[in-house]
Amino acid sequence: MTAIFVADAAGAPMRSSERTLALVDQGLADDRYALGRGFWRLTDGCQVTLILAEELLRAERRHGLPLDAGQHRRNLVVSGLVGVELRGRSLRIGEAVLTWHRVRPPCGYLDRVAGAGMAKALGRYGGHCLRVREGGLIQVGDEVTVV
Repeated sequence: MTAIFVADAAGAPMRSSERTLALVDQGLADDRYALGRGFWRLTDGCQVTLILAEELLRAERRHGLPLDAGQHRRNLVVSGLVGVELRGRSLRIGEAVLTWHRVRPPCGYLDRVAGAGMAKALGRYGGHCLRVREGGLIQVGDEVTVV
């Protein structure tokens, strides 16, 4: 696990955290979706969003946009899973187990909140939605294991 980001409410700036608590069927403690304050909460909100660090680097190189401070609006940044099929799988991160739910493509709202061109920069590599199956502490530096 390379980074954790949460936001207090829809559109609020993402803030970096060294650790968070994954709450079963809710999301990450202190994040907008677990608190019921996410922009997409009523239509297609995700409990937890994940993006690959390698894809963020690709987007930064191709589009010149900074993505290291949570501008991508995803909760968890992990590395080392390029080429791993996540569909239908679960991930153990720290004490928690998160199950793949669906892809999370970028949308126009991302451009409104994070700046023009952000959705295009991420393109089809906008991340994944996960559900918290087993709660527990997640920390930057935790190993990520496909189970």
